[in-house]
This record gives sequence, structure tokens and C-alpha cells, in this order.
Amino acid sequence: MEKGKVWLVGTGPGDIGLLTKRAVEVIEKADFIAYDALIGDEILGILPDHAKLASVGKRSGEHSADQKDINRMLLEEALTGKRVVRLKGGDPFVFGRGGEELELLVKNQIPFEIVPGVTSAAAVPAYAGIPVTHRDFTSSFHVITGHPRKDGQDRIDYKALVQLDATLIFLMGISKLGIIVENLTRAGMAPEVPAAVLERGTHACQRRIVSTVGNLKADVRKADIQTPAIIVVGRVCALADRFSWYEKRILAGQQIVVTRARSKACSLTERLREEGAQVLEFPAIETRFIKPEPVVLNVLFSVPKGKEIWITFVSPMGVEGFFELLAAKKADMRKLLSTGAKLRFAAVGQATADELQRYGWIADLIPEKYNGRELGRLLCRTAEADARICLIRAKEGSEDLIEELERFGRKFENIVVYETVYKKNNPLVDRIREKIEREEIRWVTFTSASTVKGFVLMAGNMDYARVQALCIGEQTAREAKKYGMQVTISERSSISSMIDKIIESREII
Repeated sequence: MEKGKVWLVGTGPGDIGLLTKRAVEVIEKADFIAYDALIGDEILGILPDHAKLASVGKRSGEHSADQKDINRMLLEEALTGKRVVRLKGGDPFVFGRGGEELELLVKNQIPFEIVPGVTSAAAVPAYAGIPVTHRDFTSSFHVITGHPRKDGQDRIDYKALVQLDATLIFLMGISKLGIIVENLTRAGMAPEVPAAVLERGTHACQRRIVSTVGNLKADVRKADIQTPAIIVVGRVCALADRFSWYEKRILAGQQIVVTRARSKACSLTERLREEGAQVLEFPAIETRFIKPEPVVLNVLFSVPKGKEIWITFVSPMGVEGFFELLAAKKADMRKLLSTGAKLRFAAVGQATADELQRYGWIADLIPEKYNGRELGRLLCRTAEADARICLIRAKEGSEDLIEELERFGRKFENIVVYETVYKKNNPLVDRIREKIEREEIRWVTFTSASTVKGFVLMAGNMDYARVQALCIGEQTAREAKKYGMQVTISERSSISSMIDKIIESREII
């Protein structure tokens, strides 16, 4: 069998915005992905469904896989011909043991590539408002591992470091903080030199403690700082308050879960991230197009001259599925117009109407309240008595629209163009469950009743009363309330309205 290939990919310190374009390209094409515990939650949320995933731990003090086992895993997967991706926090070659993981690959002549990542040594201080160099303070910075060698010997020349008068950055050193500041003081560093500890830098919950070398240990203990955290020593630390920016963004510090199908999550995710939120993509459903029987087109294209036909959409996915159907059958709307039929379009809401407009058609009818029941009532009042009404919908969609049409005695054609499939697995599920239990998740957003069902199926047993559910409409809210979630409904059934609601409530945490 032809050998595969291995990519060692640095993912940066956590914020998905720091993930490089090359890293995204490699991840999307992977067959097998082994990832560390320090990989950002947002990045875990974009790992492809088709790839086999393996969590290999590698958090300080909690190693769930031995380094030799990881090396062997990469080799064995590559020998089967797979595209193997090893995801590492920060940069693979900055205290990331990337060199060690290459040794076995080189020995067995396995092709490999290195995808550098943004190192936490520069990114984390930047997110805390600390420039690692500044012309008025220092012209160099030095990155030091806080971990001694396996033999326990600390080979850091503290006297040389102190004499440099530079910014000193200690990675993975929080457990050795007392020893580090003691050795710096013994080597001649003044106790009043500014110093900082930065916890979970670039994440929504990042914290910084700015102090001095003499007081840093006590201040960190008082704040109960946890790993991962880095230590920064140098006069540039005094600039942190003046240069702070991360926490000043509108939604800074908020973690929000988006449950929409991945293909539809972009607009919501991007807007929230622009406002400073950390967005965890947790697609609870996916949609699959269905090819209806050929007789369906006969229904559409056999309308008598002068008769109305209302093509009615209850979701943006229905619009996409409808035009996919036409394209697959090489059919075109001009044929319908050529029969002399009066073509009309109805949409359940603005998002659906916007999707229709992308294909060059304008909705004639949109209810003020974006739901199936209101659409049904409006359609019955507007459409001619003998109009042909064609509902373009999901296999198992809401029955509200149908119930209204039947109540008014209207005949209609039910055209199913897609189905909703519930997701089963997601590498984020344990982390999201834990974050909800610790009340770290500000909102879980739901854009349909099916996303609520899918979320519950994946999350399993948990206290759903802790879930702050932001729902796009009444039907979605009813489903969320079944599980005891704390429900808030956006003013309008649109993505923009959901974002407005999140921003309005940002002070209520």
C-alpha cells in the first residue's frame, strides 16, 4: 500500500482567528486527526466529520497518552495510506516536541510537512495588552521553557537572563512560578520589576495578573490562577492596562454555542466573532437533499393558462433544494411562465426571502410574524380560490402551515426536497457539557426545533435547566421548553434579531 503523509500543524494558542489558512486547508482534507487537550474549543468545532479523531491529551500534569505512543500512532496511520494531521497548540517547534514526533517518521521514510502556528509566547501577551518589545523599554524578548529536563535539572542561566534586560517569557512554568521568581531575584533582578501571569490567553475566559517580581507569587495564589498560563517578566508588563483591548469588545468574555448546520452557520458565527464572542460551532443537524419523483415537475409545469401557482417556501434550505431539483432535471422557470400561468412566491420569513432573491426571484408574500401558521393564514387570504399551492419543505417539517391550509379548505401539493438528519458525534460534546455545568456558556442558539432535538440527542444526560437557550421563534422555543431550558426568543425570526438580542443582554451575565 502506498504510504500516506503526516502534517504537524500548529493551531495557535486557542482563538480560531489565529489559525492559519494553510492549517485550515490541511485539516479539511485530513483522514485522521490526533489533537492535544490544549486545542481551542472553536478549532475542535470545525474538525471535519469524515476524519477519524483521536484525543491524545498532552496537558501539563494530565498526559493521557505517552509521547512514544503518539509517535507510533502517527506512523501506523500513515502506513495505511492516510492523510494524517497532528494538531498541536501554539507552534509545533516552540516547545511542542514536534522534532521528537518527526524522528520516527524520518526513520520510516514517511513524507511530512510542518505547518507553523502562532506561538503563545507572542500572541498571549498581545491579547493582554503587553508588547513583548518596545523601543522605550527593551529591544529583545526570550522564550524559556518552565519545565526542567526529565532528569530534574534546571539548566536555565538566570544570571545571563537578568543581564539581558529583556522581556522574559516562561511557557509551561506556572507550577514552578515560585522557583522562577526566586532564581531571578537571586540572580540580581530587582523585586519591583513588572511581571505578569496570563491565564488561558486568547480564550474568552482569559485572565491577567500584573504585579511585580517580588509580589507575583502571592498575587497569583490569591487569584487562584490555573493552567495553562504563561509568565511574562519585564518592564513592558506595565503597559498592560494602557494597551488592553481584548476585553473592550462588545461580546468579550462570552462563549456562545451555534447549533445550526455547518453550511448555514457562517453568518451567525461570523457576526458574533466580529463582536468579540468565542463561538463554539456544534452543528446538531445536517440536511440532505431529496430527489422527488419526476411527477413532481409535472405538478409544477402543468398549470393552466391564467391560473395562479404559489410556490411556497418554509425555509432557506427549501429554496436551495428546490433550485437544486430544477438544475438536476435541467428544468427552468421560463417553462412555467411560457404556459401563461401566474407565478407567485411566498416565503415564511425574511431569511427565506433573501435566499430566494439569490436565485433572482422576489417573494410576493411574507407574513409579519415569521412562522408557518401566519404564512398559511396570509396565503389563504391572498391566493385566488383555485390557485395551485405548492409547499416546498422538509420531509419531517412543522405541520402548522398545513393545518392552516386544511382549516380553510385549501388544496395544496406537498413537495419534499430535503430531510433533516441528526448528528451523532462531536468532539466538543464533553467540553460543552462541562462548560454548561460550570455556567461558562452564555447562550446556546437554536434556529429550529430540529436543532434543539439534535442538541439534546448529542448532549445526553445533563441538567438542561442550566442552558440559556436563545430561540429564533415560538415553535423552536416550545421545543426548548420541553427540556426545561431557560428560553429567550428573538424579537423577529431572523439571524440579525438573534444577534441584537445577544448584544442587548450582554450586561446580564
